[in-house]
Amino acid sequence: MTASFTSNWKDLLEDLLQRGSCAGADLVEVFLERTDHLGLLAEQDRITSVNPAFSRGAGLRVFLHGRDGFVSTNDLSRDGLTRALDQALAMLGLESQALQQSEAFSGLQALNDYGLSKQDWLQRCPDLASASLRMLEGTDQLQRLGQHLQVRRGSYSRDWQEVMVAASDGTFARDIRLHQSTGLSVLAADGDHRSSVGRRYGSTDRPDDLANWNCQASAAEVCESAGTMLRADYVDAGQMPAVLANRFGGVIFHEACGHLLETTQIERGTTPFAESVGSLIAHPAVTAIDEGLSGGAFGSLSMDDEGMAPERTVLIKDGVLERFISDRAGELRTGHQRTGSGRRQSHAFAAASRMRNTYIDAGPHQPEELIASVDRGLYCKAMGGGSVGPTGQFNFAVEEGYLIENGNLTKPVKGATLIGDAKEVMPRISMCANDLELAAGFCGSVSGSIFVTVGQPHIKVDSITVGGR
Repeated sequence: MTASFTSNWKDLLEDLLQRGSCAGADLVEVFLERTDHLGLLAEQDRITSVNPAFSRGAGLRVFLHGRDGFVSTNDLSRDGLTRALDQALAMLGLESQALQQSEAFSGLQALNDYGLSKQDWLQRCPDLASASLRMLEGTDQLQRLGQHLQVRRGSYSRDWQEVMVAASDGTFARDIRLHQSTGLSVLAADGDHRSSVGRRYGSTDRPDDLANWNCQASAAEVCESAGTMLRADYVDAGQMPAVLANRFGGVIFHEACGHLLETTQIERGTTPFAESVGSLIAHPAVTAIDEGLSGGAFGSLSMDDEGMAPERTVLIKDGVLERFISDRAGELRTGHQRTGSGRRQSHAFAAASRMRNTYIDAGPHQPEELIASVDRGLYCKAMGGGSVGPTGQFNFAVEEGYLIENGNLTKPVKGATLIGDAKEVMPRISMCANDLELAAGFCGSVSGSIFVTVGQPHIKVDSITVGGR
């Protein structure tokens, strides 16, 4: 890997920003990045895949009258960066000028270095041998605790990233990020009965996370779920109340509603909530948050990919839409103030308004109260995969579900799918419990795949379409 990004880059970056400003750009931004990735897969009792990867590069973005041009490059030399800037300028019909004084750019601020205390994080992470042993320990625990297991898998991913952001509004900031995730999954089979269950756990900014991972507890959770669902009956389809468990149950709010509250959706004309700030869009029981501050959470960050510090953004309060999630382009094009949410997968993508830690906030009820309020319905303990349409239509598989009968959990059921539309479902979330928990996830959108957190307490949806047999 090349040397770290330091304040020694300031002179070169100022020359680039001055060059773009002299050409007539409203704003010029440079994003520098170095990454170090390690991924590995354990299947049964062997390590079957190891994927190391390293990268370095820059993304250069130019704004003019609400439009933007973006070019990425792996050449971080002065010539390489200048060539990329000239290409971005040309996209907007601007022509690079010789360096001269420009009133549009008065120099960079002093470096705001969030990475100073994080210099040793990569060295403190487990090496390949240690990570492999932990994953094999995980698959061994699955074998010890599970029954009828045909497939046992464990995966580990470590992503280290150093970034530097400089912009012609004076922004000059650097950060180091660290994300680690582990996953366990099984396929259980006994005659004609099948069940497939997986769980993923993730954190940010915790180098010792894998060493501290309780793989026995994780394996026990996966095996218990797989055993329960192995001989579960198929659910009957219909319209019914549903109680969704905390943690990863929040994926439905993230996918069906959260994306519709990003300013990119306003720009595209695909959100039904574009003119709804100040209006009731959900049940008064619902307050929803997006923030980048929760310690160790997968979507937390010291600064976003445009150099802005994160904040706690109340999206919905007591059912009323309060704010949109906004980045630099979103503020420029829609007027919604930036929220520290400009995020991107890497230097190869321009930043966009993206979620961080997004969740329905805790309410006043005990989880048991929600279940007790349902005569006949579905309890969704664990959610699986799904799909979402551009304006909030969704369907999500229920990985582990139970019937609710006369206010009690009864038999497990499989094959359930929750089907709905954000505009219809949000007003039907009538009860929120007091057991908010977060879960790590990945989110793909216009600026690539990023680390996010979903979450919620137990919630009750008064009526939702359940697909089944």
